[in-house]
Amino acid sequence: METKKRSLVFATQNQNKAKEIQGLLPDYVQVKTLKDIQCTDDIPETQPDLAGNALQKARYIYDKYNVDCFADDTGLEIDALNGEPGIYSARYAGPEKDSEQNMDLVLKKLSQYTDRKAQFRTVIALILDGKEYLFEGIVIGEIRKERCGMEGFGYDPIFEPENYGKTFAEMSLSEKNQRSHRSRAIEKLKDFLEEIKAS
Repeated sequence: METKKRSLVFATQNQNKAKEIQGLLPDYVQVKTLKDIQCTDDIPETQPDLAGNALQKARYIYDKYNVDCFADDTGLEIDALNGEPGIYSARYAGPEKDSEQNMDLVLKKLSQYTDRKAQFRTVIALILDGKEYLFEGIVIGEIRKERCGMEGFGYDPIFEPENYGKTFAEMSLSEKNQRSHRSRAIEKLKDFLEEIKAS
């Protein structure tokens, strides 16, 4: 029996993220982006935490377009900086959301600290048939003193996950997908979708 396709709109304009997530979900799930539904709105992210922001984005898309959707919010949380940049990770150095400037600021602020422990945390909010669900993924690691690697995006060149000896930016997409915070959250989402399909 052929598995019914399920279409989910991912509340992002970031094609790299969409591609990463499509590669982690089962074939019967088709990930669409905001571009696919002609949404160019600047979706608000005004909540005090990652879960709140993810839910806010998903609710915005669900309420306006009435489609099953999901949104994520990811934060880099650095121990020595009291959890910064956290919810401000994308715009840490300013509203331009420039990842090079963001990394520069992190490296500058950390230059006076020996403790470079950090974690990446992703929260995914899913709205399916009007019901809301949350999934979280965490990966622990540390901040390098300089950039290493050309892959990935965001803070990947300065974040080294625990016990791997290289940054996310030094890994291939499939390698990163095996251990990233986003993949851990997506794995929980995938398990949930499989459960629904089986029930």
